[in-house]
Amino acid sequence: MDSIFKAIQASAIRIKDAIDTKDIGYSQKENSSGETQLELDIKCDMIIEEELSKIYSVHTVASEEKEHEVVLHEGGKYFIAYDPLDGSSLIDVNLSVGSIFGIYEGAFGAKNMVASCYVVFGPRVEMVFAHNKTKLHLLQNGDFEFVKEIRLNEKGKLNAPGGTQQNWEPYHKELVDSFFAEGYRLRYSGGMVPDLHQILLKGGGLFSYPATSDKPEGKLRKLFEVFPFAFIFEKAYGEAIDSKNRLLDLEHKNIHDTSPCFFGSKYEINRVKESYAAAKR
Repeated sequence: MDSIFKAIQASAIRIKDAIDTKDIGYSQKENSSGETQLELDIKCDMIIEEELSKIYSVHTVASEEKEHEVVLHEGGKYFIAYDPLDGSSLIDVNLSVGSIFGIYEGAFGAKNMVASCYVVFGPRVEMVFAHNKTKLHLLQNGDFEFVKEIRLNEKGKLNAPGGTQQNWEPYHKELVDSFFAEGYRLRYSGGMVPDLHQILLKGGGLFSYPATSDKPEGKLRKLFEVFPFAFIFEKAYGEAIDSKNRLLDLEHKNIHDTSPCFFGSKYEINRVKESYAAAKR
C-alpha cells in the first residue's frame, strides 16, 4: 500500500505542474460519458497511469476518461479506479479541482475497497488518504507531510446541494431548504473534491447529489467518485448513503455505473433517511 501511496503522491506533483503550465483547451476526443475532454484531462490521465504502471502490485486500472479498464501487471492484487481531474471545467476560472482514487483488492467493487484517496489542487495542494483512518497531508517543498487525522463532528454547518434544481424531486428541495432554515451555509463550487474537502475540514455538513428527473440513477460514478468518498467519510466517522442504503453496500455492473449519493455527518445523514423514507410512504 505504501508504494501506491507514493505513486499517487508522484502523480499529484506532476499534475500540479501540468495545471500550472500546460494547455487547458479542449481536445477532439470524448470521454466515456460523451463529454469533450480537455487536453489537461488527457495529460493527467496519462500521468497517473504512468506512475501506477511502475507499481507491480497494481493489477488493473480504470479511468473515468477511458471506456475500458487496463491491465498493468497480471501478478498484481490491487485494482485502482481514478478520476484524473475531477471538476476540470473549473480550471479556466481558476477554482480548485482534484484527483480521486479508489483502491480495491482482488477486483473492483465496494466490498473489495481497502483504501481511497483524493488530492485538492487549490492555493495549496492537499491530499487526503484513508486506510485505517482518514489523514490529511500537505505538499511542502516537494514532499507531502502529514498534518492531522480528520474526524467529523456529529453535526455540521455546511450544505452543498448538487444537481440542477429544476430536476429535483419536491421532497428533496424541501430537505435542502430545511437545512438552510436551520442556519446551514451554502457551499457549492461545482467541484465534488473541493466541496467534500471543505465539509471534511470544517467538521461536517451535507453534500448531496440526488436522483433527478434527468439523471434517475444519479450522475456521479460509483468506482471513481462515490465509493472512494464513501470510504473516506466512514473512516472520518461520517456516513454515506444513496438516500437509504449504505453506499459501500451497493453493487456495480459496469465500471462507469452511477448512483445518487449523500455524504455527511451522522445528523445530516439521519435527516436524509427520515425525509426520503417519509416521501416514499
